[in-house]
Amino acid sequence: MIPPADLRPYIEELERFADGQMSNDEQAAFEERLSHDADLRHAYEIYEQLTADLRWVAGHATLRQRLLALDQRLDQRQSAVTRMRRRKRSTQKRWGILAAGALLLIAGVWLMTRPGIRGNDPWTRYYVPDPGLPEVTVQGDRRPLLAEAMRQYREGHFSTALGTLRRVPTDNIGQDTLLYYNGIFLLRENQAAAARPFLRRVSQQSESPLAGRARYHLGMASWKEERVEEASRMLRNVASDSVNPYRRAAQHLLKDPIFHAD
Repeated sequence: MIPPADLRPYIEELERFADGQMSNDEQAAFEERLSHDADLRHAYEIYEQLTADLRWVAGHATLRQRLLALDQRLDQRQSAVTRMRRRKRSTQKRWGILAAGALLLIAGVWLMTRPGIRGNDPWTRYYVPDPGLPEVTVQGDRRPLLAEAMRQYREGHFSTALGTLRRVPTDNIGQDTLLYYNGIFLLRENQAAAARPFLRRVSQQSESPLAGRARYHLGMASWKEERVEEASRMLRNVASDSVNPYRRAAQHLLKDPIFHAD
């Protein structure tokens, strides 16, 4: 049996694999090695166990803390359920997923292009925010924390929304959705550098329906970080994608002289 000290030859690539930092080719090659290399596979199993143990120790220092955390989470869940039920009673009509997304995007483009209201910050002037998941999708009674995170996001409480999102059970939401909205909330919190890794991982998942949206926000995050060449490349990809809901926003932005400077 391989002792923990023998993880050292593998630790760097194990961390890159676990964090999703490998390219598609590197990931495929690593997974192929896992199926044939017994030492690597055993090191991977030990690494997974060690990281799981560390997470347990960090979050469960004492039995009392565990019970207090559980009580707090149950209280938060009940509060979220109560708020969602109250909100549901006062809502006259639910918008469908496509209707809500389309209307909000159209409104964003209109506000962005209407004369006389543009701000001094070019990024703010052009950026079209994600509308968030509509109520019909989050099903507030069944997923109250997710619904609460979306409500906080739409009300502009981005930091609070991020904290709530990170308490949503992982079996309650797709991994691509969780990564995407982590990136969106961070970007709205003006943490573009922190948002980029989340959005990049989603943009590389070609099977995800959020991949195209992630490319737009990744391009905008790169622009906010003054990575103009990288932003231009990503936004041109969006502008050429006929099914991307941000296509027109990207096309409009790419006409700005900042993307044509020498």
